[in-house]
Amino acid sequence: MIVGPVEIVVLGFDGPVEFDEITEELQRLRDGDVVRLVDVLAVQKTKDGVIETIQRSDLEEDEAVAFGAAIGALIGLGAAGESGMEAGAVWGARELADRHLFREEDSWAIAERIPDGSAAVVALVEHRWRIPVRDAVRRAGGRPLAAGWLREEDLVALGRLVGVPGLEPAEEG
Repeated sequence: MIVGPVEIVVLGFDGPVEFDEITEELQRLRDGDVVRLVDVLAVQKTKDGVIETIQRSDLEEDEAVAFGAAIGALIGLGAAGESGMEAGAVWGARELADRHLFREEDSWAIAERIPDGSAAVVALVEHRWRIPVRDAVRRAGGRPLAAGWLREEDLVALGRLVGVPGLEPAEEG
């Protein structure tokens, strides 16, 4: 199984959430083989403290087992070299046999950390679009040296820190 880079995304919502629009956009990206949801856990807590959870994976059972084995083999390789790959693959396949990495205790841990009337989502997102780019870089003899995500808030902070040549700083207010 070819596995793309996996990102963990944690989102917070200050109020109740209707996930319909988000789900539609994710489905559009899934249909285009741009991303795939390895596992998503959404936890919503009502104003009365009632906890509601939603869990979803785009992986079929056989895909989940293969994905878990591939990820587990890499973890095993890092932990114990080549001899750890097989044990890691078995462990990873077992962990994702039910198609979910997040467990019930994870939903309770999230619920304890969010206030009443809010929600949080933890998602493992596989970036399928990066697979051909990664492979082309490898064929060219390259390798990643660093990676990260630049958020809108980071750009705003950078603008405050260094400014933009030819622009006056914004008034604080």
